[in-house]
Amino acid sequence: MKSGRDRENVIAGALVLVVLKKDQHSGKLTRGVVEDVLTRSRHHPHGIKVRLQDGRVGRVKEVIKS
Repeated sequence: MKSGRDRENVIAGALVLVVLKKDQHSGKLTRGVVEDVLTRSRHHPHGIKVRLQDGRVGRVKEVIKS
């Protein structure tokens, strides 16, 4: 598995584990497929922000399959 902190690891169509905004306090992970990459910088310490195919937005913690 690859880190979700580097933009180069996060591409559209990748299967990822994200933390949704509502789950930040608990750290609960949600599995989904990346629709759009929202973070423009090459690196983000809390994870690259993405929109999943179901419309939810969160920060990537791990890339399961790219």
